[in-house]
Amino acid sequence: MTDASETANDFTTSEEPPIRVMALHALLYCPRLFYLEEVEGLYEADDRVYAGRRLHEERVPKLDDDSRELRSFEVSSDSIGLFGKVDAARIRDGGWVAYEHKKGRCKRASSSDKTPMAWPSDRMQVAAYAMLLEEQLGQSVTEGRIRYHQDNVTVCVPIDDAIRAEVHAAVEMMRQLRRSDDRPPVTDNEKLCRRCSLRVVCLPEEERITTQPEGERDRATLFPSRRDRRTLHVTTVPATVKRSARQLHIETEESTKKVPMEQVDAVVLYGGAQITSQAIAGCVYEKIAVQWVTAGGRVTGMVETPGRVRQRIRQFTALTSPDVCLQLARVTVVAKIQFQLQYLLRGTRGNENARAAVQPDIEMIRRAVSRAEKSESIDSLRGEEGIAARHYFASFNHLLTDRVAESLRMNGRTKHPPRDRLNCLLSFGYSMIFGLVQRTILTIGLEPSFGYFHQPRSTAPPLVMDVMELFRTLLWEMPLVGSLNRGQWDETADFEICPGHVWLSDEGRKKAIKLFEMRLTESYRHPHTEQSLEYGRMVELELRLLEKEWSGASGGFGQLRIR
Repeated sequence: MTDASETANDFTTSEEPPIRVMALHALLYCPRLFYLEEVEGLYEADDRVYAGRRLHEERVPKLDDDSRELRSFEVSSDSIGLFGKVDAARIRDGGWVAYEHKKGRCKRASSSDKTPMAWPSDRMQVAAYAMLLEEQLGQSVTEGRIRYHQDNVTVCVPIDDAIRAEVHAAVEMMRQLRRSDDRPPVTDNEKLCRRCSLRVVCLPEEERITTQPEGERDRATLFPSRRDRRTLHVTTVPATVKRSARQLHIETEESTKKVPMEQVDAVVLYGGAQITSQAIAGCVYEKIAVQWVTAGGRVTGMVETPGRVRQRIRQFTALTSPDVCLQLARVTVVAKIQFQLQYLLRGTRGNENARAAVQPDIEMIRRAVSRAEKSESIDSLRGEEGIAARHYFASFNHLLTDRVAESLRMNGRTKHPPRDRLNCLLSFGYSMIFGLVQRTILTIGLEPSFGYFHQPRSTAPPLVMDVMELFRTLLWEMPLVGSLNRGQWDETADFEICPGHVWLSDEGRKKAIKLFEMRLTESYRHPHTEQSLEYGRMVELELRLLEKEWSGASGGFGQLRIR
């Protein structure tokens, strides 16, 4: 009779889904890398990954001879707990041999002994393939071979009891990590981080910085300083975005523009611009966001990729805590008010009349910052935010030079709808920030509808509203004031005046989009990481630092400031 505990254990093992053989490589490289890829589903293909794929596509299929051979052979085993695709299996000396192909160099025995050896992760990987192949074919496989193409050498790996035990132990470790809700800690070996494809997601340097005292912090260098792709704004109506192979074709009545998909991070469709289902499917596959926006700038919809369960569970768990929400809200509100204060001080520097005029408002904003830093409730933070905003916009016109026409100044802040040209520009710019933050949140894998400060009183996702508070002044108010002072706006051609509200014309909309996109390409040194980044990358970094607030490495979010 079977023991009940044995039955339960057997059931648990059989219900464990198999793990990719490639995950062994990640596990031995860094347990945190394994967790991010296999548990949270975070994958980032870098140049080395693409080079490895090309090797398998171009060179491995050509490795043929007259012997019996299986190529790209899919293997799996519930008992071992692994599945994968072996590069090749051949009969050698009367027995099957598993082959694995690697683009890079092999390991050497020592600096003086150049005997080729397999790297530990490669050795484990080919052993796993040999064990799977053995079970699939029903024949013993006692050898694996690894071809290192950069050195043009083949390393033989005996498949003995010792390495079989290592594979089983590694599978059990991966299962334990997969059951855990907590990410493993950042590795102590900083050299591994520099070659890791997920360094942008992991942020190992930024996490180490949070534990270092001020004045002794290292400068971060691993986070990419520039965006690899750019946003495609489709403002012409009628226009249709279509797909041909790996290109997007933007067809209008006058012409067709072709854009390679690898150069695009998002497609934003304004007004009646259209996109085909084939183009949407291609964008989803290439991880390109698709967003629909009204002619007035309001985001109405977006193609969303599936969320990552573990990420969102951690987010939900953290943001149901009033203490966590209060702490994050305090950081955000203080940062927003300090941005406004610093910009008023900077914008009126050297202008005695303007400084005198805004000084009372500056003092009120300073007091709001001081009270917000000590605030013990969300409601009081909302109050301080409102007080600061009222005084900030009361002085906003003093940031403009005398050459700016009266028609381009504001008479108080009006939003729904904007009732003058300056409020129209502000609202449209804030909508672009909203769209950028929303796209970035979904790309990272967080849930935009679950925030920590704003309440879900409308269709606007609270987390988007929360995070965009950090960027209103930095990404739009500052460049907008600069463009107004340079005389770049035409009070007639760039606006459409309607009873009770003002909209941007087609020309004004294009001008605003261009100004915003140019701002995103400008660089600034982040005060927390001491790394110079494009503003477009700064948004992603702040959101990843926000996620770290509830992932065991708090202290980096919301430290961005202007000098």
